[in-house]
Amino acid sequence: EAAGYRRFWVAEHHLNPGVVGSSPPLVISLVAAATERIRVGSGAVQLGHQTPLSVVEQFGIIAALHPGRIDLGLGRSGSRRSAARARDAEAPAGARLDATALNGTPAHGAPPAGRTTPRGLFIPPRFSVGALLASPRFAVQASLLQQPGARTPAYEEQVGDILALLGGTYCSAEGVEAHAAPGEGAPLDVWVLGSSAGESARVAGERGLPFAANYHVSPATVLEAAEAYRAAFRPSVALPRPYVIVSADAVVGPDDAAARRLAAGYGLWVHSIRSGQGAIPFPTPEQAAAHEWTEEERSLVADRVDTQFVGSAATVADGLEVLAAEVGADEVMVTTITHDHADRARSYDLLAAEWRARR
Repeated sequence: EAAGYRRFWVAEHHLNPGVVGSSPPLVISLVAAATERIRVGSGAVQLGHQTPLSVVEQFGIIAALHPGRIDLGLGRSGSRRSAARARDAEAPAGARLDATALNGTPAHGAPPAGRTTPRGLFIPPRFSVGALLASPRFAVQASLLQQPGARTPAYEEQVGDILALLGGTYCSAEGVEAHAAPGEGAPLDVWVLGSSAGESARVAGERGLPFAANYHVSPATVLEAAEAYRAAFRPSVALPRPYVIVSADAVVGPDDAAARRLAAGYGLWVHSIRSGQGAIPFPTPEQAAAHEWTEEERSLVADRVDTQFVGSAATVADGLEVLAAEVGADEVMVTTITHDHADRARSYDLLAAEWRARR
């Protein structure tokens, strides 16, 4: 907030031990209570684990306590049923950075497959989540997050129910009205988060909602997601034109070399998630330097490592400007992961100072 960022979003994660993200409403309420101006939101609530009424009631309480500062971001992933059929699954995405040098030499030492856009943004090959979704750990977590036999409604239906409950217009197929108290008329903004040109992008566009496109988890599909959203967009009372946030993973240090050292553990951390073992504590730079990578390990994380923005504040800001321009984003949302919290906080401060200087 003091650095000038416009939003602070928290995601919902259940597969990543040690990540404080299992309950966005709880964390949002704590962050909003500790701040005064910054908007606080969910990036995202996973609707596969929630019901529309519970989401509206929870966020209705928070919005009543902090009116005009709460963003309700809705994500499609989360249910065992939808995960089993997912391909290139949509992931839950986390300053108004009206925001690389590109990332330099790829972590695996050889030019990756993929393409570079005319502006210089790297778009890697698609990553298949099939192996992760088939892992025993994923199956166990999914079973613990839903009641036996529970059916997750279509995402479009869930979003529609949430909007109707917030607007006080909900009516069942049988003609019975329902009202959320708290929640109805809550002073909050609703967002849709998505990673591909699929259901989330279409629903956001057709409903006239702002859209958050996910480059930091699904960089291969970010451009098509934003394009699909704009193609489907219909003006709404709340939003007369498309509005896009794009997410990015970034680590800023005093110089490029220092930043690369701080970010060195990122590949190992991503590998622990994608291999199905669950997120390990983020490695120290020394632990990362000692690891001997196999080609199989490198290929599992290449798309994420090669699209992380790492360097000095100028280097990273250059890259984020390329990302924003290529996506046509109105805002850039940055997530930073380092071993030490002080390095993470400094990264945000350095980037914000650079951004202010450019504006």
